[in-house]
Amino acid sequence: MQWRHWGCVAMLCLGLGMASTSASAAGPALAPDMVQALESLQQRMQDNASESAIEDAKAAAARLQGGNRADRWARALFLQLAATGEAQRGRDAAAADLFYQARRIDGVGSDSRRRWLNQEARLRLRAGQTAQGTELLGEWIERHGGDRDTLWLMVHAKATQKQWSQAAQWVDRARRAGDMDAERRRLAASVYQHAERYDAALELLDDQLQSESDDPQAWRRAAALAQRMQQPGLAAALWEAGWRRGVLVGKDDLERLIRLHLAGGTPARAAEHLETAFEKGTLPRDREHLRLLAEAWTSARAHQKALSAWRALADETQAAEDWHQLGELAYGWGEWSTAIEALRQAREQGADPARTWLLEGVSQLASSDEEAARAAFEAARDAGASQAEAWLASLDEEGVGKAPDVDASLNETTPEAPSDTQ
Repeated sequence: MQWRHWGCVAMLCLGLGMASTSASAAGPALAPDMVQALESLQQRMQDNASESAIEDAKAAAARLQGGNRADRWARALFLQLAATGEAQRGRDAAAADLFYQARRIDGVGSDSRRRWLNQEARLRLRAGQTAQGTELLGEWIERHGGDRDTLWLMVHAKATQKQWSQAAQWVDRARRAGDMDAERRRLAASVYQHAERYDAALELLDDQLQSESDDPQAWRRAAALAQRMQQPGLAAALWEAGWRRGVLVGKDDLERLIRLHLAGGTPARAAEHLETAFEKGTLPRDREHLRLLAEAWTSARAHQKALSAWRALADETQAAEDWHQLGELAYGWGEWSTAIEALRQAREQGADPARTWLLEGVSQLASSDEEAARAAFEAARDAGASQAEAWLASLDEEGVGKAPDVDASLNETTPEAPSDTQ
């Protein structure tokens, strides 16, 4: 999974605006000229921090290094101002470094340390320093607890690192903190899916379908999850429901629906959708879709419809393999006249003459045309079919052997000749 840059979750962050730099702030009392300098810089950064204002804040902090307790507190506040300016300029990593310096100054109060730790963590996440930002944010949550937004930020962080099991645990925790909006529900379902907690993911997606039944992406995600859970039938049912609701529309969604039905064990529905699409002109009656229709009706064991579909495809392609497939199916299903015609067409287009002559001979024999069967078996023998002689021998006897097993023909095994006991 790819996640958007951490700027997408900026609204989740605590505001990086100016903290109070007045003399009443949580720290030792500052001299009036120091308060004035801080307030002046704060005013300069109020709307959009200039480079000069940021540099002035850094310079002031540097001058105060190594001073007394009040100087150290003032230094921390100047560093905070510089960090805020860097963040406003989009330099998140530099801002995080400044907050780190500020919170590490000896004598800074616990409230300020906590706030700056939180802000540093979020800035490092936004800067792409995911591992460090995640560690800091986790530290902050464990020490001070986390609100719902902070917990979801941890979910994002763990997901970005592809630490799916941990991300799922944070989802559990975030869900206990309150309801989810649609975006967070999608995130949670995706995390559960990657963590292989499929039941939890499908439960969330089902809830989403109830609340966002008009969102096509919700239906697509639910079907994709069902496939990942190795439930192709459920995937097809979900897509079918979305299609009937009119949420999933268009050629691509229809193609997907057809293929899901084929994979999900409902090939007849796939074939019906194809035929409807042909009638409406939604899908072209080209070779690809004709083949799909033939395969669908074949999988559905709808004999006549399958044979008709394979004939339409073979007429279109004039390919030896398509005529041969029609002949094999017709032979296996006992449609002898169709088998004879298709096998001849396949042979004319270059199919294996030994097999096609042999199957044609059996089909002629089953049609009670012994003369045509003999001619076909002789041609099969001349083409190298090893069992043709046995079939010819059987014709010279009073009893005529039965045709080969149907299932064997579908597996393209050579038909067996009748035994002497027949």
